[in-house]
Amino acid sequence: MMDPVFVIAATCLVGIGVVALALLKAWQGWLELKRQELDRTGSALTAGRGEEIEGGAGVGAARIEMADLKERIKKLEAIASGVEL
Repeated sequence: MMDPVFVIAATCLVGIGVVALALLKAWQGWLELKRQELDRTGSALTAGRGEEIEGGAGVGAARIEMADLKERIKKLEAIASGVEL
């Protein structure tokens, strides 16, 4: 007959194998999800679509924001040099 310790050890080994396979499948699914996100983001940016960037602003809004920041910098530099605008 089989020894109970052998049965318990075999059951534990099978259980660990099942958990390892489930974790491997979950890891592969997560990696595939990240690949799809990267592909979607990369293709949207190269296609020129208004994909959201940092802060939730679209590309067009980000350009306007950059122009506004450049204008503010010019004003601050003028104030620092004593020139009245």
